[in-house]
Amino acid sequence: MEFSFLLNGIFVGFAMAVPIGPIGVLCVRKTLTMGRLRGLIVGLGAATADLLFSIVAAFGLTIISNTLDSQRVWIRLVGATLLFFLGARTFRAHPDDPKLHINSGGMLRSYLSTVFLTLTNPFTIFAFIAVFAALGLEKGLGYFSASALVTGVFIGSCLWFLFLNSGVTLFRKRLNLTGLRWVNRIAGILIIISGVIAIVSLL
Repeated sequence: MEFSFLLNGIFVGFAMAVPIGPIGVLCVRKTLTMGRLRGLIVGLGAATADLLFSIVAAFGLTIISNTLDSQRVWIRLVGATLLFFLGARTFRAHPDDPKLHINSGGMLRSYLSTVFLTLTNPFTIFAFIAVFAALGLEKGLGYFSASALVTGVFIGSCLWFLFLNSGVTLFRKRLNLTGLRWVNRIAGILIIISGVIAIVSLL
């Protein structure tokens, strides 16, 4: 029984991660300009946030979900501000030697900032609740079943970012410094647009 919940969780986690939003753009940009490992760290951060959201949805932590819902405007504003800042910094960034960025401090910062940025979109919780309900996964969830479900979500999300990272890596060797600069500019613009969309969604 738990194995079926695990498989369903993998499907849900993968499907929820597929839409390319600001985190996906960030993963692509980090992979192209800083190397595959840095892109994978971004994907791991996003998968961790998806895990936390799915835990709230699967275990029925209504107090947390209700609090996030009541504060969604402020949370979304914080997220939009971070996207503006990140987009501007990305747009102005210059491609560097990936070897200069392979250090534990930089990796930890990338991971934590991605987790935090992903968590500023509280609507993801309700997306997980809706998907779980649509698949009938919210009925009769015991502790082990819920644990298998959220573990699957984490695995599925990681699989998508691994797939995205691997695909982008194939093109990385073909880009010179000029191409990498354009990657930064395009990624910066897309991230800023994501911030604008976040603000407009509140109106």
